[in-house]
Amino acid sequence: MAWLYLSIAVIFEIAVAISASNAKGFTRLWWTVATLASGAVATVFLSLALLTFDVGVGYAIWVAVSGVGIVILGALFLGQKLTWNKFAGIALVVGGVTGLQLSGAA
Repeated sequence: MAWLYLSIAVIFEIAVAISASNAKGFTRLWWTVATLASGAVATVFLSLALLTFDVGVGYAIWVAVSGVGIVILGALFLGQKLTWNKFAGIALVVGGVTGLQLSGAA
């Protein structure tokens, strides 16, 4: 169940980043509301996942997977460039998350 909670937290954390980008410094009301609401949901589900995961491992996986998701969605839907350097960064992140999972954290 912890992996499901962490997955939901990742999805909502990605929503935080996209909403915050569209909120334009919290000058657009509904995007601001979406940012705050998705942030709250992400935090709740991360907290539930951390009942099982070690806090350092769970938080690191959450941040890493969310970051990769944001980069990929930015490239697919927001017109951001996906360069070889970004691909290399994603590969390093995936390697790090794999290493954390193999450590037997949860």
